[in-house]
Amino acid sequence: MQGEFENIIGALIHQLDLPTIVAGRTDAGVHARGQVIHFDLPRDHPGLAKLTAERMNKALPGDMRILKIEEAPFGFDSRFSALWREYSYTVCDDPAGPAPLRRHEVLHWPVPLDVDRLNEASQCLIGIHDFFAFCKEKPRATTIRELQKLQWHRNHENNVVMTIRADAFCYSMVRTIVGALLPIGDGRKPVTWTQHLLDQKDKLSHIQTMEAYPLTLEEVGYPSDEELHARQGETRARRGMDRNQGI
Repeated sequence: MQGEFENIIGALIHQLDLPTIVAGRTDAGVHARGQVIHFDLPRDHPGLAKLTAERMNKALPGDMRILKIEEAPFGFDSRFSALWREYSYTVCDDPAGPAPLRRHEVLHWPVPLDVDRLNEASQCLIGIHDFFAFCKEKPRATTIRELQKLQWHRNHENNVVMTIRADAFCYSMVRTIVGALLPIGDGRKPVTWTQHLLDQKDKLSHIQTMEAYPLTLEEVGYPSDEELHARQGETRARRGMDRNQGI
């Protein structure tokens, strides 16, 4: 996705080396309704007037659309200014499977799920924890994250939907959390299973990382304009500290 944007922007303004920054870098196959992307151009750049949503949408492939283009306030960085990212993950527990038109957006789990059990098992994950057991290892990267929200509900199609929000996520963290919780929801694991996983210091190979296509980036939260630059500094300092300590 990011490469497509850069190619089109570069072609419109005749500058092929313009880097862009996205709010959340997702795995291949993940959808997004609320992705945010930014790039830096001087106000007097001759190609700036050509960068309209209408022009870019004509050039983008059919599975990508720009909803709005606007000048960002001073200090804005789509990645480092963000306070949180919110994702959803949708599961169909009907034995017949999801509606055919939704098959590329909904995971089929052919065993009934208990939403109350899913919510109860999710509570221990909320807060600041080391999510080592739920992340793919990345050299010199921390697995400590602040999970701000984790809730399950049934939508109007009777599918089970997880909503999860955090300041940031580790690689494959959301899909692995889903893989740990679904066996609790269908009764094969006790509701204490997530706490057991959270306490683990070693990787457990039988935690399944679920498919990417039911995962959607829904929204990214930012502070007020006055706090953007300070938030960016805080985030960069924390990431730098993590790398230096090798956490």
